[in-house]
Amino acid sequence: MAAASGLILSMGLPATAADTTAGVSASTESGSAQTALAVTAAPTATVSFERPVVKTTAAPKVEPVRPQSTEPATRTAAAAAGQDASPVTKTAETVPSAATSGIAAIAYTGIGHSYVWGGTSPVTGWDCSGFVQWVYAQAGISIPRTNAWSIMSPTSAPQPGDLVVQNGGAHVGIYVGNGMMISALNPSQGTLLHSPAATGSSSYYHLNK
Repeated sequence: MAAASGLILSMGLPATAADTTAGVSASTESGSAQTALAVTAAPTATVSFERPVVKTTAAPKVEPVRPQSTEPATRTAAAAAGQDASPVTKTAETVPSAATSGIAAIAYTGIGHSYVWGGTSPVTGWDCSGFVQWVYAQAGISIPRTNAWSIMSPTSAPQPGDLVVQNGGAHVGIYVGNGMMISALNPSQGTLLHSPAATGSSSYYHLNK
């Protein structure tokens, strides 16, 4: 088949007659030199003009970057848990301010221990005089187990750590301030914080150091 432009396309030739190489021949048309390109192809060859399918992928979505917190991790974790990061001492909440030091503070550590007649130890139990002697000993002060007030001076203005003598010497304990005392009261109640008025008449003695 000859095209008007001078392009010659040979199709439908037998396979044996087909030339496997393309040839170029010159022909003269309308008095001008034209170059003719002869294209040969196998009979089974097909020509397709379909547009190729091109798959596209959307560009990735850019997420905004949040600024990193400069707050220390320990503080952030504590805030998330609803707690303060700084430690808080709870001693002042459990021990009255009048008894936060000295003998009175030591007396508070004896609360809850059992009462044993003649005892002097928080491990095996103590009686009222054994408790008083133990408390003073923890403060480095040696006093007699019985009649300890005999080496002390009476006072009408007791201070935390002073000795409380009740019922003429039948019972003793330690004054801890705020109108309260601690003593080993009896086998059923053990060592506890109580009001002096709840256990009889009281006299107070101060140890001159």
